[in-house]
Amino acid sequence: MKYTLPVNKIQSDLNIFVEMPTTSEQYDAVISTCKEVFEKKNTDYGPSWRLFRPSSLTDQIYIKAQRIRNIEQSGQNHVGDDVIGEFMGIVNYSLMALIQVAHPHNESDPMTPSSDINQWYEQLIEDTKNLMVLKNSDYSEVWREMRISSFTDMILVKLSRIKQIEDNKGKTTISEGVEGNYQDIINYAIFALIRFNE
Repeated sequence: MKYTLPVNKIQSDLNIFVEMPTTSEQYDAVISTCKEVFEKKNTDYGPSWRLFRPSSLTDQIYIKAQRIRNIEQSGQNHVGDDVIGEFMGIVNYSLMALIQVAHPHNESDPMTPSSDINQWYEQLIEDTKNLMVLKNSDYSEVWREMRISSFTDMILVKLSRIKQIEDNKGKTTISEGVEGNYQDIINYAIFALIRFNE
């Protein structure tokens, strides 16, 4: 006996397929949420984070990534802040680090206008997204088949590389500098957040 799907079932499946957001749309949605948190914290605290040296921001990202890994391995979360919030923090701290590298602050006057900070944030995330699009084209969205725990490990590897470059006073012989590594960290964290949303 031949079985055929009801028309309304076929239409429902087609609607799901048609309405599925693209990677670019998902990426933008995650960034929109991260930027909203970033702006609210800037309102509460001002640009006090501009006093951080890039190496201190690297350590802040490391703390968040290591906490995610500890939760993944132990299955226990004693503080209560969820892993999604930590990945969002990784995105924002990495963007702060990129801003500090690209636009070093004046030690005596860290009070950078919010308009400048927001402009830098937008430009750097646009550059980072463009990098994602190029790599995603080469790798055919293989990240969608990866486990979220692998993104955590990749972030920790990138942080280890950044720390080594920082210890070497920024000098590299063949490798990319800290900027490319921060961008990769942002993209891995965004991929993890997309996967959580799915």
